[in-house]
Amino acid sequence: MKVYFLTLGCRVNQYETDAARRLFLDNGHENADTPEEADVCIVNTCSVTGEADRKSNQMLRRMAKNNPSAVIVAMGCSSEISDGEVPADIVIGTREKNTVVTRVEEFVSARENEALSHKTSHVRPEVSKTDKYHDFGTVLSPEGTRAFIKVEDGCNNFCTYCIIPYARGRVVSRPEDACVKEAEFLAQNGFKEIIVSGIHLCSYGKDQGKDITALLELLKKIDAVPGLERMRLGSLEPKSMTPEFIAGLKELKHLCPHFHLSLQSGSDTVLKRMNRKYDTAEYEDRVNALRAGFPGMSLTTDIITGFPGETEEEFEETVAYAGKLKFAKIHVFPYSEREGTRAAAMPQINMSIRKERARRLIEVSDRLSAGFASAMTGKEAEILIEKITEKDGRLTAEGYTANYIRAFADVTDSGFSRGDIVKGVITGTENDSCLMKVSL
Repeated sequence: MKVYFLTLGCRVNQYETDAARRLFLDNGHENADTPEEADVCIVNTCSVTGEADRKSNQMLRRMAKNNPSAVIVAMGCSSEISDGEVPADIVIGTREKNTVVTRVEEFVSARENEALSHKTSHVRPEVSKTDKYHDFGTVLSPEGTRAFIKVEDGCNNFCTYCIIPYARGRVVSRPEDACVKEAEFLAQNGFKEIIVSGIHLCSYGKDQGKDITALLELLKKIDAVPGLERMRLGSLEPKSMTPEFIAGLKELKHLCPHFHLSLQSGSDTVLKRMNRKYDTAEYEDRVNALRAGFPGMSLTTDIITGFPGETEEEFEETVAYAGKLKFAKIHVFPYSEREGTRAAAMPQINMSIRKERARRLIEVSDRLSAGFASAMTGKEAEILIEKITEKDGRLTAEGYTANYIRAFADVTDSGFSRGDIVKGVITGTENDSCLMKVSL
């Protein structure tokens, strides 16, 4: 069968799509480039907001309309928590994604034997009662230069705006040896950069009664994998950035100095309504400790605008706080109601105000990003080449610096190719990107 994949949502979803694709290929099936040519169309759905839910169902209906003969599969978060009818032939929950090949093959066989007719096949156990990590095995990213390793699933935090604990369930950790084995497999297959990720990465080991040191011990073992040259971390919990944890991070030889600490708001009153477990003073302390340990690091974050009850004064607090902390980039999201969360029952702000505040904060983020990139001028850096383009006989390499700033370098006479790590000096900037002169 030819199988088409569409991924909505987060990096973990993308990792799981790559894993599902590998399972189909390993079982003799083919990858389809478009949904129209596919025998099976799989949408890895997202439910982080009401809009994400709507888009997930929209994509499923569109594929069914454009290719009526295809088997339509919905898997993931939106599929897990949907109370209504999911527009798909097969519906698979978040912790049963590794059964997707078997479910599709069984469905097709039953339909061919007219045993199933048009009945939908559902596999959606209660994730809150699932305490086992469902492993895909080793996963090769099609990107070819850097790859993700998923080490944890689920979240126990229950922020008032978030449906993920209901969709993904409680924290479950992947066995340490399986994580290290995958890192070794990736390094042996030419991947020089690995991103360690999870739904709530800092909760790794929590289901086993362990604290943040469990994640640190795992990172030390991945850091020691032969052939690995870079290691990045997914989104981190501010409260977990203790002096002991930061000291442990400093010992890692291949850790990139880029940290993504989710903020969500720069107003303490909004943070309290969100049920975040820190205030702005604690967040700033953790950021300062990280910067002391990793000079020149980049700090990125997420911020929601227009959260229920957010006043103009609270929003201005967020703007001022973002400028004070000098984020390298802010991922801005206008608040979107998600039925089933506590925030959805709170008094809502007009969507036009949410979007206008998002626009204003994006402008702040753009200025901060350009300023951070400009501050790198004259400094040494290196990039992992992700792409090389040719124009007028000149070759330009594109990639990210260790502290996650996109950079471009002329490699016409260097002999470098995709996947190489190139060292040089930052000579200037274009918006929020850097220009680099290669050191030969």
